[in-house]
Amino acid sequence: MCGITGIVCADRQPASPVIVRRMTDALEHRGPDGEGFCVHESVAFGHRRLSIIDLSTAGDQPMTTADGIYTLTYNGETYNFKELRAELEALGHRFRSRTDSEVVLEAYAEWGLDAVERLNGMFAFAVLDRARRQVVLARDRYGVKPLYYAFRGGSLLFASEIKALLRHPDCRAELDEDALLEYFTFQNFLGDRTLFRGIQILPAGCTLTAGIDAPAAATMRRYWDYRFEEPAQPSGGAEEYALELDRLFRQAVGRQLVSDVPVGSYLSGGMDTGAVTALASAQMPGMRTFTIGFDLSSASGLELAFDERTQAERISYLLGTEQYEMVLKAGDMQRSLPDVVRHIEEPRVGQSYPNFYAAKLAGSFGKVVLSGAGGDELFAGYPWRYFRAAQSSGFDDYVDRYFGFWQRLVPEGVVDRFFRPVSNGGGVERSREIFASVFDGVRGNVDTPADYINLSLYFEAKTFLHGLLVVEDKLSMAHGLETRLPFLDNDLVDFAGRVPVGLKLGNLGETLRLDENVPGPKNRRYFDETHDGKLILREVMARYVPEDVTNAKKQGFSAPDASWFRGESIKYVERVLLTRDGALFEYLDRATVHELVSQHLSGAENRRLLIWSLLYFEQWIGEFLA
Repeated sequence: MCGITGIVCADRQPASPVIVRRMTDALEHRGPDGEGFCVHESVAFGHRRLSIIDLSTAGDQPMTTADGIYTLTYNGETYNFKELRAELEALGHRFRSRTDSEVVLEAYAEWGLDAVERLNGMFAFAVLDRARRQVVLARDRYGVKPLYYAFRGGSLLFASEIKALLRHPDCRAELDEDALLEYFTFQNFLGDRTLFRGIQILPAGCTLTAGIDAPAAATMRRYWDYRFEEPAQPSGGAEEYALELDRLFRQAVGRQLVSDVPVGSYLSGGMDTGAVTALASAQMPGMRTFTIGFDLSSASGLELAFDERTQAERISYLLGTEQYEMVLKAGDMQRSLPDVVRHIEEPRVGQSYPNFYAAKLAGSFGKVVLSGAGGDELFAGYPWRYFRAAQSSGFDDYVDRYFGFWQRLVPEGVVDRFFRPVSNGGGVERSREIFASVFDGVRGNVDTPADYINLSLYFEAKTFLHGLLVVEDKLSMAHGLETRLPFLDNDLVDFAGRVPVGLKLGNLGETLRLDENVPGPKNRRYFDETHDGKLILREVMARYVPEDVTNAKKQGFSAPDASWFRGESIKYVERVLLTRDGALFEYLDRATVHELVSQHLSGAENRRLLIWSLLYFEQWIGEFLA
């Protein structure tokens, strides 16, 4: 797990070692264990190392093959590297280290661009291919590891984080006003856009190839995409599917324990982290586990269930882990916001600051932590969302229904007023086009509720999960911490896409809708009435955690901000969003913002997600545009 950056200069101009060093220095937090550089003609690579596998200097990067043809700068972990290494050794390759990064380098030397399809893990890397006179960028299937790029004056710049690009003299921060519309519609970016004009994120499952002689003519190729579809002929009954899921889950956790440093685990008190920890701690007795709790003294309503420390402590006791906890209070959001914005850079889904503190806690005790992320998106953990559009009459009707649900922040009726300083109207129509474009290439025939639900699973894995992964990477690496996600194992993900919807959800005719702004266990009413969602996963996870945990209502990882914004944090919210001329009002309509925020403070509406996003945007302007 590391930080990478590089330049491919236009017109064969020599690359500057001074500039690439400056860019690499911006990523020091991602790799506190070492740095390295490579300059070849018009190409320069930089690398910051966080040593996880083979802690010796043999793993230093950038790394070049013995024949001098290929050079790699790599960020991530490839969990099947030992199997690939054996295959490459049989083909005559020789290795100087025990690292997975050298395996990736030799795999590219053997198979070229096709090598990326053989990798099971999380990664973002660049290869300088002197034989073909090209630089290849690649990102893992799911987008666990970020990789940003920009073209400036015909040159290609790339890096693990945007802040490194901004160290280049030709790259300065400017707001992308179209991206602002996208973010304040979805609280996310659904494609490759960022809030920074002209800076894009390489889409998950894609490669970008740039010729050394003409980098601006780069070409992108998608090598993988999610597939959620009903099997033409189900491979056995429910029992066979459960047995295979159990086998693949065990295999995934086992693969991701490979490390030359201790591995810890998040322990939320829920089913997914509990099962991951159960399997991992059985192989690593005395494993450290980490839980974030919340001070609920001023919380009310559903938010009173947010603190899961009691459940986590019970699971820790049963598994014999070494448990550590941190309790967040209302002021911790304001205190952490500057650091959160600096590290996440582009805003993404949810209120991210609890993740910052979780990584801070885990990073205080080690370099690697396991997470349960991905289980909900693969196995239908948000049924109240899917059923919103399960009874559609065609693709366009489906898009209308589901798009209406995913307008998370600004009510449709005030969109044009909200963006008045930067837009001439038509915001809803443009947002719908962005939403519909996610499904390009996977529309196919949709006839049954199961077909529509599979479309929803595809959408959420591509967009919502991806946003969560970007947040998780940035905030864990802010503390020199590598987060691993066993649910995002290639074999497990491929299997999950083939599991019939009827084994994930049992009530395909339900159309209950819940407001995403309702915090925490949003599915309380839904679950009480249907006991639905992640059915096959619950069955399998019950082998590893108590049944009352697998049968519990889903609890999102969220602070009681709806209450805090009306209570202990109200003066902070008013000071930033209501009583001063904030920088955000250059881009958003002041009166409309005041109206929406006041609705929350009065208790008339729950706009916690919008308030967080507005606070983030104000801080973002000060951090990057000031």
